[in-house]
Amino acid sequence: MADRSRAARSGQSKSPLPAGRRGPAKLPDLDRLIHERIRLGIVSALAANEPLSFADLKRLLEATDGNLSVHARKLEEAGYIACVKRFEGRVPRTEFRLTRMGRDALTRYLSHLDALVRWARKGS
Repeated sequence: MADRSRAARSGQSKSPLPAGRRGPAKLPDLDRLIHERIRLGIVSALAANEPLSFADLKRLLEATDGNLSVHARKLEEAGYIACVKRFEGRVPRTEFRLTRMGRDALTRYLSHLDALVRWARKGS
């Protein structure tokens, strides 16, 4: 503990990287809402194939009804996707679309990932 305090007071860091290799002051923050696997799958699938039904997304993502429903609701509450429920005869049909806000969030997320990959490759 004393070593840490001494290093902190002297301005020294315990970083395993050499001084010139610590990277930028701040790496881009990833959107935690999109970063989760199922939610990233939902917005990515909708970016490429709009609209998609609940059944289509379930099949594409190999998700359970409950898992897909919970993650879709989080994205809908954030304004990233829109959900339309209707009936075809007596059969309920739920369709999802990516909103403008969702498309912008996905674009930012992918840009942040790209910046992170470029930063990591510079260190190789």
